[in-house]
Amino acid sequence: MTSLIDADLITALVTPFDEQQKINFDCLEKLTNHLIAQGCNGFVIGGTTGETPTLSHDEKIELYQKFAEIVHGRVPIIAGTGSNNTAETTSFTNEVAQIKGIDYALVVVPPYNKPNQRSMIAHFKTVAQTVHMPILIYNIPGRTGVKMEKETIVLLSHEENIKGIKQCASLEEMEYIIDHKDPDFMVFSGEDSQALSARLLGANGVVSVASHVYCKQMRQMYDYLYSGNYVEAAKLQRWLTPKMAAMFMFPSPSPVKAVLNAQGFKTGGCRLPLLALNDDEKVQLAQKLGLKDDALSGQLSLDLGEEVNND
Repeated sequence: MTSLIDADLITALVTPFDEQQKINFDCLEKLTNHLIAQGCNGFVIGGTTGETPTLSHDEKIELYQKFAEIVHGRVPIIAGTGSNNTAETTSFTNEVAQIKGIDYALVVVPPYNKPNQRSMIAHFKTVAQTVHMPILIYNIPGRTGVKMEKETIVLLSHEENIKGIKQCASLEEMEYIIDHKDPDFMVFSGEDSQALSARLLGANGVVSVASHVYCKQMRQMYDYLYSGNYVEAAKLQRWLTPKMAAMFMFPSPSPVKAVLNAQGFKTGGCRLPLLALNDDEKVQLAQKLGLKDDALSGQLSLDLGEEVNND
């Protein structure tokens, strides 16, 4: 098992599709190797950004198997296994646990059912006590329709097989969790804009979408932080924040896929019910990213970093 303990910049990876809407494993390998070279030190595969709800059971298993082979133990892998059915989540997580090279399962707060806090506790405890791999819980109220409260997270942090959380909520809630959690429980922000502030507060790092495009700058930001150069770290976060927001101005992952396609990675479009960006949307996104209006229809620099001013 490859531990998450030293991971701070984790990319929530897209699932590339070819023209027939099949998973493009050649693109996946190219993109993965590029991100590791740029400073990414962990991945979520089969998460929200990976369009998991549109993948079949067999596609997810094949994706996880081949991705584990691509990564080959270089960085930890977290695979999405959660659903709004506790028994199904447990069964699928145990199936994924058999894949060599998958290190953790990411189990989301059950969407659509809208469980209360008592039900969430029962759900996660049941999963944690019946699966054969460590899990991270995933709190994303904007997509599930219900929030796991900070007190619930702290209680679950003491459950032996629950190793951490991907947390999408306020920094104030994160402060409370960090102050009261089990000492070995890992906390990752799921909000790109919190990448620097969460780390300063004591979080382990960020699970990021923007790192597909700005991994080099995000790694530099953390390097500045670790060397005590807070001025330059803050400058980079300020430069990144509007670009991070732009990655969500249309339904994710359509914006990040548009940029990756322009960079030559051939990640393809999205599966319905999501659509790839149209020409007008590409222009709007390019403007928010500080690019030429037609930039996303052509070829882009891989790191998009020429305009960063660190003087």
